[in-house]
Amino acid sequence: MPSRPHIVRVRGADIAPWLDDVARLRTTVFADWPYLYEGDPGYEREYLAAYARSPDSVFVLARDGDVVVGASTGLPLADDAEAFRAPFDAAGLDAGRVFYFGESVLLPSHRGLGVGHAFFDEREAHARMLGRFGLTAFCAVDRAPDDPRRPPGARANDAFWRARGYVRRPELAMRLRWREHGRGEADHRLTFWTRPLEAGR
Repeated sequence: MPSRPHIVRVRGADIAPWLDDVARLRTTVFADWPYLYEGDPGYEREYLAAYARSPDSVFVLARDGDVVVGASTGLPLADDAEAFRAPFDAAGLDAGRVFYFGESVLLPSHRGLGVGHAFFDEREAHARMLGRFGLTAFCAVDRAPDDPRRPPGARANDAFWRARGYVRRPELAMRLRWREHGRGEADHRLTFWTRPLEAGR
């Protein structure tokens, strides 16, 4: 088993050198269940551009030597695309008080080493340090329990997220389109999970 990767936190303009690594990991990890994503370099550039533009964005990198084997991202929700802000606006929630966690992607070879908790710890600490956020949030794709593409033994992350204090918010949902392997362009519902950001935790 590999040793636990070294965790590095970078923010704002300092994330620029790592954009290609995060794009690579997104394409690799999201190709599997439950996202089944057929990587699109054009979309990756457009999506990650929001992080590169935001001075308060964060990348948490998991490095095994010189190789980035995992990454977790975040930025103020107000700095993200309108599609991500819209559910909060519709619910009357102040997007300016929400710090959004984009994704956590980790190669299978380095799972089970506590990196997932480190990703949340580092992003929550970054949001807390900025001093103006009352809520952290992320979204996850909804898949039917009987989806025939679900791998045998596949486990959802719901229990892990709940243990971190996050609550699924069915009233906060969005739709995104992406290409799936063997299926082409498809529409997907994603539901947000949120947690109050306590000061000084």
